[in-house]
Amino acid sequence: MAGAAASRVRHFVTLADLTPDELARLLADATALKREPVPAGAPARGRSLALIFEKPSLRTRVSFEMAMVHLGGHATYLSPAEVGLGRRESVADVARVASRYVDLIVLRTFAHETTEEFARFSSVPVVNGLSDVSHPCQGLTDIFTIQERKGAAHDVAVAYVGDGNNVCHSLMLAVALAGQTIRVAAPQGYEPQPRSRAAAAAIARTTGAAIDVVRDPSDAVRGADVVYTDVWTSMGQEQEYERRRRAFQGYQVNAALMRLAKPDAVVMHDLPAHRGEEITDDVMDGPQSIVFDQAENRLHAQKALVRWLMAVAG
Repeated sequence: MAGAAASRVRHFVTLADLTPDELARLLADATALKREPVPAGAPARGRSLALIFEKPSLRTRVSFEMAMVHLGGHATYLSPAEVGLGRRESVADVARVASRYVDLIVLRTFAHETTEEFARFSSVPVVNGLSDVSHPCQGLTDIFTIQERKGAAHDVAVAYVGDGNNVCHSLMLAVALAGQTIRVAAPQGYEPQPRSRAAAAAIARTTGAAIDVVRDPSDAVRGADVVYTDVWTSMGQEQEYERRRRAFQGYQVNAALMRLAKPDAVVMHDLPAHRGEEITDDVMDGPQSIVFDQAENRLHAQKALVRWLMAVAG
């Protein structure tokens, strides 16, 4: 509840905040909540969640709002104009005030440092709803979806093709926690950040996961169980569009590339997609695509996350 000492609060700023056992419990709960979307007892009755966003959102906002509805609680959305993080009011002061009003805060920011600062001053759990470095809610959903379709065996291989961005960072951490295999193919200058690669590698040493970063998409996709891609130009990078479009030629997930994966491989994308750039229509709408099942799973995975963080907070 609001007013607890900030130093004792459990946050979800990056997937590295979880242990492998905690991830496994969250995935098991997400599975149960997918079977029973509205659990008995309304575990979030009388509890509240604030969504404080600097960036627009479809999946993150709606899935968290509906998660609170299903759990019996309440969610309130605060737009950039209403809060003005770091402009109208300091990040620290917003965190101090908002955490006196609600039980959980989902923060969607441009800079990862903003999320880290907010969490330091919040007296309730803070969830990173997206930053420039990390998208842990997406990563949690992704590993839930991968294991739902392909199981938890260590030999499940995930190929990520494209920009080594926040989604890639979180997917690497999720796969590392699950003890599975990920091969990232990115052009020179667009590889995953060293900090995120080091964090994933540290986890992999304890779980037996395999993580590799390669240049050629064919090397990543060959024999893969899962093929994953994301946009080449994310929100806030629009001025880089032409440069990125040129850099990522040859990194499109299309029918030719998919023929290198296993015959029963599935295709994933965190959305929104720039159809015709990083992925073709025939692949995204084809029989191997689980993109919209993946989008649905944001609700189930985040419901498990909300229930866990509220239980930990007491």
